[in-house]
Amino acid sequence: MTRQQLEHLIRAAVDVVADDVVVIGSQSVLGAFPEAPSALLRSMEADMYPRARPEQADLIDGALGDGSMFHSTFGYYAHMVGPETPVAPAAWEQRLVLVEVATREGVARAWCMEPHDLVVAKLAAGRERDIEFADAAVHHGLVSLPLLTERAATLRSPHAALVASRLVGVAVRIQAS
Repeated sequence: MTRQQLEHLIRAAVDVVADDVVVIGSQSVLGAFPEAPSALLRSMEADMYPRARPEQADLIDGALGDGSMFHSTFGYYAHMVGPETPVAPAAWEQRLVLVEVATREGVARAWCMEPHDLVVAKLAAGRERDIEFADAAVHHGLVSLPLLTERAATLRSPHAALVASRLVGVAVRIQAS
């Protein structure tokens, strides 16, 4: 997904729910890094929910989700999530990155997960694609290992120890490359 595609989804989602949206998951990296490396932009879905009314995320999923007319027309889509979805560092919602997108009516706003919080959440999830994402984010200098370590320490147990161990693996792979 490109930043332009994410902005299109943001406009459409804000139009559907009449609310700002929060974007989590891999494509939230486009909030802080509009020209993020292609290794971080493999997904064609953006995980999002309405900021003030997360319980209405199903409206986004129905209108813009997998298999929707939007998806079949444009080739990318929104995926319904909620604020409880990521295993994220403490206070992650206070560090969201604001993205404002011009619309005919004014501005659509999205709040994207800050890249360090995103990478920690990816390492907590621990799927192969999440580990690859973390490796690429560190390799390309979008995030720093010391700040990732600091944020990982704020996770609830047992996630803090698990992410700390995965961060060691990231550091070893980055050093070897």
